[in-house]
Amino acid sequence: QVQLVESGGGLVQAGGSLRLSCAASGRTFSAPAMGWFRQPAGKERDFVAAIRGIGGITYYADSVKGRFTISRDNIKNTVSLELNILKPEDTAVYYCAAVRKYLAYGYDDGSRYDYWGQGTQVTVSS
Repeated sequence: QVQLVESGGGLVQAGGSLRLSCAASGRTFSAPAMGWFRQPAGKERDFVAAIRGIGGITYYADSVKGRFTISRDNIKNTVSLELNILKPEDTAVYYCAAVRKYLAYGYDDGSRYDYWGQGTQVTVSS
């Protein structure tokens, strides 16, 4: 079984920055892609960003382009999300996710991901 554990959430003022990390553990695992999703209180879960394991191709939601940066370390089996110029509307629980098999498309579709972390809260005050 693969476990994903997020860290790095917290409270920050608008305009500030945070760095989220996600570590994969368990059986030897190199996910073809990993991603971040977020869920504001009382709302649905939304795609934030994803990164392929080979080539490092990245995908971003329009709402975070230019502000957030996703990266991964394939040796350490970790994925990170750098959050800059944070806005109050970025407040949410952020989840790390990983796929088990290669995806040709649909990196923004949470139903295509096989493993999920427990989430970490990000709160941006105005």
